[in-house]
Amino acid sequence: MNVTHPCKCVLLINQTTHLVISSSYHPKMENFDPLGVHTGDSIVVAPSQTLTNSEYFMLRKTALKVVRHLGIVGECNIQYALNPKSEKYCIIEVNARLSRSSALASKATGYPLAYVATKLSLGKDLVSIRNSVTKTTTACFEPSLDYCVLKMPRWDLKKFRRVSNKLGSSMLSVGEVMSIGRSFEEVIQKACRMVNPALDGLEGLGSGLTSDDIPLDEQLSTPTDTRLFAVQRALEEGWGVDKVHDLTKIDKWFLSKLQNIADKRNACIACGNVDKLFAENGVDRMRSLKIDGFSDRQVSRLVVALILHSYEHISLNNIISSRHE
Repeated sequence: MNVTHPCKCVLLINQTTHLVISSSYHPKMENFDPLGVHTGDSIVVAPSQTLTNSEYFMLRKTALKVVRHLGIVGECNIQYALNPKSEKYCIIEVNARLSRSSALASKATGYPLAYVATKLSLGKDLVSIRNSVTKTTTACFEPSLDYCVLKMPRWDLKKFRRVSNKLGSSMLSVGEVMSIGRSFEEVIQKACRMVNPALDGLEGLGSGLTSDDIPLDEQLSTPTDTRLFAVQRALEEGWGVDKVHDLTKIDKWFLSKLQNIADKRNACIACGNVDKLFAENGVDRMRSLKIDGFSDRQVSRLVVALILHSYEHISLNNIISSRHE
């Protein structure tokens, strides 16, 4: 199977009627990296951003068949490897237990997976279990999200000598962060700032995490803990989505969103100062940067200006109120 794309489905299974409820973001979450990188070492985004309707319902139908055939009661998550060009897929694993993916799903949706799964294992059914949030409705519903959630792993490989930073089927990360926002660009920039407080956002050239001694195409083709920043550097330098996709096999939808960040970063630098950046349609430009997750410190550094001077003539209240509208 060529260029397979990992994704995962989390389910709750009723003991009495085998009523199955999918409880993982509509109900799939998918990996940023192609197959070959452990899920624990890959960026995971939810709800799924690249699955078509046919792929979504195909994997959902398969998940229901699997849990019914195995007779699973409680919580279960299934990980797939999907070929987006042919819709061929393989089941990588079926975990009939609560896992890290279950914790991520529960936090992102607000659905108490562990609590409900325990009740189901004790013989309760989904109809009789009360929704712990509303206290009135039942737990028999599928959570739906109108926001984007992203999980980014964190590594400490530099603490050890002679340890390779190449990523593969063995998990190397020691932790992870979760960011929530309205767009993929926003959540990935938030996650970068949380994983590494020294970063202002997602940048390649300004991150200090790419090497000048290793060819950039080699940094792109080899999965490492810093490949994301090499990808961003390539996009900032004008390599283009197609060329980066050929080297990384990362889905073009994700790369196009990273290209948006790179384009706006380069536009800020090209302005040179804050007066030119906000000379026309200042509020709209500021809103656009905020929607894509740019921090105040990040923008001020890109236009070589102090934060207080940068926005003194722009009303942040107008920007905030316009976003709520």
